[in-house]
Amino acid sequence: MSAAVTRAVRSLTVVQLIPAMHSGGAERSALEIGRALVAAGHRSVVISAGGRLTERLQAEGSEHVTLDIGRKSLGTLGRIGALRRALKAIDPDIVHARSRMPAWMGRWAIRGLARKPHFVTTVHGLNSPGRYSAVMLRGERVIAVSQTVRAYVLGHYRWLEPSRVRVIPRGIDPDAFPYGHRPDDAWQKAFFAQFPQLAGAPLLTLPARGTRLKGHHDAIELVADLRDRGVGTRLLLLGVLEPGREAYAEELRELIRQRGLQSQVVLSPPRDDVRDIYAVSALILQLSNKPEAFGRTVVEALSLCRPVLGYAHGGVGELLAELYPAGRVPLGDREKLVERAAELLRVAPPIPMLQSYRLADMQQATLALYEELVAQPTD
Repeated sequence: MSAAVTRAVRSLTVVQLIPAMHSGGAERSALEIGRALVAAGHRSVVISAGGRLTERLQAEGSEHVTLDIGRKSLGTLGRIGALRRALKAIDPDIVHARSRMPAWMGRWAIRGLARKPHFVTTVHGLNSPGRYSAVMLRGERVIAVSQTVRAYVLGHYRWLEPSRVRVIPRGIDPDAFPYGHRPDDAWQKAFFAQFPQLAGAPLLTLPARGTRLKGHHDAIELVADLRDRGVGTRLLLLGVLEPGREAYAEELRELIRQRGLQSQVVLSPPRDDVRDIYAVSALILQLSNKPEAFGRTVVEALSLCRPVLGYAHGGVGELLAELYPAGRVPLGDREKLVERAAELLRVAPPIPMLQSYRLADMQQATLALYEELVAQPTD
């Protein structure tokens, strides 16, 4: 657990609204803020359709109300009354929405309450601008997870007052990604026994779900280009194998066959030992061809003292510019990508110990925002 958040003078009740508690950045943030609220003596409630993280949420002291408020369908609107009744029973000081449909549901439900809570939103992604997405800018405070997100929403929604937008970057626990960590011999032996084709050359790891936006094709081409320059590498596409994404995985396998890289590239499902995988990797790749809102894997890798190579746009470019400029390359520039990869594999610039983007910083800033709001009257 991250460093405890200082206990506030007044106990708060905070409800977070999210579609489900399966996996993902928004879900992880809801879990982390719930933990911080409990540690500070507050009451933490999450309303969602449930999911695998619910058990952990409750074990850490938060409450969970199961209600499907995230499905994009007319049927979801029929649950506004149920959400209003749940909020009336909880009587929250803060309602914090982390996704668009829950934000709409929350706004409508709050209108029917005698004691109206303060409404907060977090913009976790670069959503397509429009009326549906605009609900995420209707909070009394709008949390942006990066400067990239702040610039994006202010650029697309000119009516949004800049003073309502607060940048609170997501953070990682340095204890979970300790500087200079190396996995023990038993783990390494088991890992390379499972994936023997990854042994014998520098390992490149691209951690990303199985979608075309994440740059898997570019990573495969990078390995081929490095080979053509006489630089042997291996590539792990970590997390690319997912249910429902089988056609995409086969598309990647076909490209691997075309490039003659069957003995150098491995596709895997998501794993729980990402820290150890990063630690044995020579280079972590972040090659999304669509701008990311943040880029958590960049911070995780650098916290471990592992070099990162990524495209200089969006949240990833923002993080690399601040934390590891040597790892930036122009979006889609294949020649620059292979040149920089070869340079980093030869001699990577030193990586200082992480002094920012820590989980405790994010937790403290979010709780401070809650406390700032409750010191003011609701509209």
